[in-house]
Amino acid sequence: MAKTKGRVTLPSETGFLEETKEIMERWGADALRDSDGTKLDDDLKALDAKIYMTYFVARGHNEFARAHMEECQQLYLMSQRHTAVEEKLLISFMDGYFQEQVIPDYIHDPKKWWEVIDRTSGEAVPADAWELDQEQHRITLYAVPFHEYTVSFLVYAIWDPTQMYNHITNDWGERPHEIPFDVRQSSSGAFAKEYLIQWLKDNPSTDVVRFTTFFYHFTLVFNDLAKEKFVDWFGYGATVSVQALEEFEQEYGYALRPEDLVDNGYYNSPFRVPSKHYLDYMDFIQRFVVRKAKELVDLVHAAGREAMMFLGDNWIGTEPYGKYFGEIGLDAVVGSVGGGVSLRLISEIPHVKYTEGRFLPYFFPDTFYEGNDPVPEAMRDWIRARRAIMRKPVDRIGYGGYLSLAYKFPAFVDYIEKVTDEFRLIYDSIKGVSPYCGLKVAILNSWGTLRSWQPYMVAHELRYKQCYSYMGMMESLSGMAVDVSFLSFADIRENGIPADIDVMINAGDAMTAFSGGEEWLDPAITTAIRRWVWNGGGFLGVGEPTACHANGRFFQLADVLGVDKELGFTLSTDKYFTQEQSGHFIRMQSFKEDQSNIENSSPAEDRSIIENPSAAENLKFTENQNDFLAQHDGKPQITFDFGEGVKNIYAIDEKTEIIEYSDGEVHAAAHPYGKGYGVYFAGLPYSFANTRLLMNALYYAAHRTGDILTWYSSNPACEVHAYPGTGKFAVLNNTLELQKTTVCDGRQWKKYDLQPGEIIWGTTRED
Repeated sequence: MAKTKGRVTLPSETGFLEETKEIMERWGADALRDSDGTKLDDDLKALDAKIYMTYFVARGHNEFARAHMEECQQLYLMSQRHTAVEEKLLISFMDGYFQEQVIPDYIHDPKKWWEVIDRTSGEAVPADAWELDQEQHRITLYAVPFHEYTVSFLVYAIWDPTQMYNHITNDWGERPHEIPFDVRQSSSGAFAKEYLIQWLKDNPSTDVVRFTTFFYHFTLVFNDLAKEKFVDWFGYGATVSVQALEEFEQEYGYALRPEDLVDNGYYNSPFRVPSKHYLDYMDFIQRFVVRKAKELVDLVHAAGREAMMFLGDNWIGTEPYGKYFGEIGLDAVVGSVGGGVSLRLISEIPHVKYTEGRFLPYFFPDTFYEGNDPVPEAMRDWIRARRAIMRKPVDRIGYGGYLSLAYKFPAFVDYIEKVTDEFRLIYDSIKGVSPYCGLKVAILNSWGTLRSWQPYMVAHELRYKQCYSYMGMMESLSGMAVDVSFLSFADIRENGIPADIDVMINAGDAMTAFSGGEEWLDPAITTAIRRWVWNGGGFLGVGEPTACHANGRFFQLADVLGVDKELGFTLSTDKYFTQEQSGHFIRMQSFKEDQSNIENSSPAEDRSIIENPSAAENLKFTENQNDFLAQHDGKPQITFDFGEGVKNIYAIDEKTEIIEYSDGEVHAAAHPYGKGYGVYFAGLPYSFANTRLLMNALYYAAHRTGDILTWYSSNPACEVHAYPGTGKFAVLNNTLELQKTTVCDGRQWKKYDLQPGEIIWGTTRED
């Protein structure tokens, strides 16, 4: 591969000049950045590179913060649950929290701003029925014996949680704890602007101000052992203040209760179907953050610099896919990449000039230590993210942390040299060119476009224990040749179902925001989707789609999906339909070299097929299921992995095509519904087999089975991406092993042998 340069950002640190120059040359880096805990000295800033400087708006200014502790950021926290065994109950509400991170707010009247709740009755305890002991951080209340109680209380955050995490991870010892302050407060708001003006003057060599991020950290609360207690990358918990609550009431005409934010101890996690009060509060915070962020970005632009936002740390309220984001006026967004989903999350952000992905591993001692090999993690992350880059690339890539640590691992340095060259080759080949998309798919949940590429996600694409089946589905889609959009229930109520959608996906556990919960009790939603599928749409459910127990159904669209979940209420009714179809289209691992379905065509026709794949009518599979099975019987079938799965799923009628049946229950099925189809999977963790399974299901649900052979790889471990606008295509080996595949371009098959991780480029046109 020819040596190239550019589109790479390198972290460096004071006293590491010669090594930095060496790595810049090898990796083709054209930008240098500092990191949390490192600085760039003047020698580094003098190099021929764009200089990024990390800028913390609301932390790292302890002299100011200590003089204005009443303007620290705040949160509502909920105490542990306590059961009363007599009429008097003592609750030590700070138990379980790390008192170096948060302290109770005794400045504002607790009787007004706190709330004691009887969790058995669900009622708030009157303020005159409890007393506060500030010295002991304890509340005494008159209780109903054997009722359960909690305290919702305001705290001040006195240690930034990201700096705390880095402090613990990197053993920073006596380094000062950085105190976060709230720019909504008068002194803090003025200080944030004044300090930036002076900082820009003091740092003339800075080309890009890398805001990390703006004002409010995602909700990250530690326990009394300094371990993470509660993490919500989407959480608005740290945006709270008495002033914010007062301004909210003045604007909206009603007051928020502590319970609106504590939410039974769920803290409005993204898995909760959002309440109207919480959506109002989010909108209120977003408008404030965007307005204040624009003030700072305008100062940066006035100084002739670029403004970049890190999608992490204090990003709350910016909402890159929200309706106000474009008003900030940012030049760029950078975010951490852990795979295809987080890559697409960053690369598709609108209203900026360029996007940048910070790849893993981070150059920290939790990975770069003697005896460990960081190369396998780097390989895994790159191979997974590369699939998504082929669909929509970020404009730049980079790394973070201590370059001096990474430099000690020559094999890692060698591998990243290959990665950076490969990234530039991909970017130069496909940037600005639309890839071939065989279908348009919409993910339906409570959040819609606001959470584009963010369902089920924790920071850096980590997953929750019960989510890898759903995150796996998203990972498969991130590199698949389909157009992915995001749709909310409110969108359907207000605007109907977009006409260009081929398949709608609803995936998640019952009653979560991602499945929809009580949204499915709205006849406007169920009627609209039923009508749409009946007229030819495809509906794919994963896990517990459309689930909300009502009207004798658990899956409210069981009639579309062909399956429902047994809750115990119909055990007296036999479940007759158990015969699976072993040769079903959806479970086919490959349609390799099936020449009987492909006709020869002239060069002119070849180009027509490539540029307009839907014109390749000669690829259409027969709609007769028996004929299809006869043609494909004996071909390799997918070995199923449904992850956590869902138990007690059964077929509701004889029309249900049972694709996988084991242990007395259905895990995969399809069901005709008018001119459309419903498809069901119990789970879809990411794997090559499940990516193929999902692709088959999407084409089957859309009644487009023949089109699946347009830009198709017979080997699921390999993928092909085509770019009709340029006539280029690329065949990828998504493994670290040798692979063989046969690719169909919609007209003919061609065999490829690919080295580990290799990309082979081809063209459909003569030069």
